[in-house]
Amino acid sequence: MEIADKTERWVSLIKVNYPLVLSSGIEIIGKLAKFKPVIADFKIADIPYTSSLISKIAFENEAFAIICHGFAGSDTLKAVKGVAREYGGEVYVVTELSSPGGEEFLRKASNSIAELARKIGCDGIIAPGTRPDRVKELKEIAKGLKVICPGIGVQGGDIESLREVADYVIVGRSIYQAEDPEKEARKIYEILRG
Repeated sequence: MEIADKTERWVSLIKVNYPLVLSSGIEIIGKLAKFKPVIADFKIADIPYTSSLISKIAFENEAFAIICHGFAGSDTLKAVKGVAREYGGEVYVVTELSSPGGEEFLRKASNSIAELARKIGCDGIIAPGTRPDRVKELKEIAKGLKVICPGIGVQGGDIESLREVADYVIVGRSIYQAEDPEKEARKIYEILRG
């Protein structure tokens, strides 16, 4: 909460994931939403029924958007999108992870996942900021969808190489692990603004 308070001027959105929600409770989404819109990075990857329940809980607790794994298939993406529509929320689809392991299996399907996200009418895709060439390719496939890139900073992704192709970059650890989170957030903001 303290970091959100200090950095809200320099960030567009706040992304939460399971470690924070499991340690602080689902209510943390609503608390953080007082600073900026919150993306629930739950990487949903279950059957449609369970995925819709997870989505509903996130949106009922003031999430602005949810992240879902595309490999779960069209029925799951449609179920999550249906819940998001009820709440006026957005859905972002993971194409491939930014870690090296993201290339082992997901790389083979990520272009198809990006195409599926576009066909279903999701709001955006998650593309690996550690591989700018892939971000460009996936953005072209998912024409019209927003692109969010994780893997910036700590994982080695470079903001400069993504400035023209990413709508948002995920820089959580770079900020919250910094000695001065506000200073780091401002630095990243200024780099992105060019």
